[in-house]
Amino acid sequence: MSAVGNPEAALAAKEAEPGSEPSLAEQVRRGPHRFWLLLPVGVVAVMLAGALGLRQDAQTAVLMLVVAVALIFDYTNGFHDAANAIATSVSTRALTPRAALLMAAVMNMVGALLGVEVAKTVSEVITPPSGLHGLTVVAAGVLGAITWNLITWYFGLPSSSSHALIGGVVGAGLASASSVNWSSVVDKVAVPMVVSPVVGFCLAYLVMVAILWIFRRAHPSRVGRRFRVAQSLSAASMALGHGLQDAQKTMGIIVLALVTTGHSTGDTVPLWVIVSCAGALSLGTYAGGWRIMRTLGRRVIELDPPKGFAAEATASMILYATAYVWHAPISTTHTITSSIMGAGATKRLSAVRWGVAGNIVTAWVLTMPMAAAVAAVVYWIVHFFGA
Repeated sequence: MSAVGNPEAALAAKEAEPGSEPSLAEQVRRGPHRFWLLLPVGVVAVMLAGALGLRQDAQTAVLMLVVAVALIFDYTNGFHDAANAIATSVSTRALTPRAALLMAAVMNMVGALLGVEVAKTVSEVITPPSGLHGLTVVAAGVLGAITWNLITWYFGLPSSSSHALIGGVVGAGLASASSVNWSSVVDKVAVPMVVSPVVGFCLAYLVMVAILWIFRRAHPSRVGRRFRVAQSLSAASMALGHGLQDAQKTMGIIVLALVTTGHSTGDTVPLWVIVSCAGALSLGTYAGGWRIMRTLGRRVIELDPPKGFAAEATASMILYATAYVWHAPISTTHTITSSIMGAGATKRLSAVRWGVAGNIVTAWVLTMPMAAAVAAVVYWIVHFFGA
């Protein structure tokens, strides 16, 4: 079939340009399939630890296992959400894929070291039982989040790792009859989940309108060159915001595990937790998330450098504001995707591929309940064999 009659062939042909870097389509095929093995390995490990630990009082060993599972989630978060920071820059050729990933990994590390307020919010979502039973609840919640991350990564859907994590923790909490802090879930998770994409869409639309008006008399090619440079900075800003938000969520889970075993009061985040979470997220980011990058960078809308800059600048501002002002763990995925749609809608509403956008929204809606359901099942399995 010709490229004219086949949009997928046309997209592949467009991506297959000469150069040292592989095309996006080629890098999609190179995706990290091996990480599917992490899920059954994690489930079996938690089941064995629950069975042995709950019977033999091996609390420290189980705590170490839960920390390892949390860091695995942080790693999957990195390769799942790498596209959030760099998809627009790569799709507009402002940065090569390899340079963009390296920049995103470094900025993720820096962002993760800049605050802990979001981590404290996440650690207060549920109050699990103390000791090994509480560790089982936390581990089940993280495994539920990892499962949903891998499913949405496989299908190329930019769902929210943040909401998968919180949904998993809440699901495990409900299954174990733990106390769930519903006011925090509503105020710091549910409301921002709805508001942040709306704000991202509207604000990116206004920023793009302002750019179009300011540069209305400028030569298009000159504007494109300048915004490619500006987009490198906005991509770095977006990656910093991603580290600021997403690494802290895993920090919160580890702090929750430490609180259940009496190793922490929950008032502070230990330095080793901050550094390990920052490192895991950065390594995962460098592994790349090419399937999701292709969806955000090309399939939602065809981006040019000004639109990419407007989307990234808007999304990063929202990430900073929610982290420092409201301490809310919002989704970087929701924010950048809605910002891309808002910037693209200035061309015309039909320029946005609303079918793809609808699939993304469906994944958003399903994220928390599906992660919660998987976490509940994992908890029941572990509880059946170990408690």
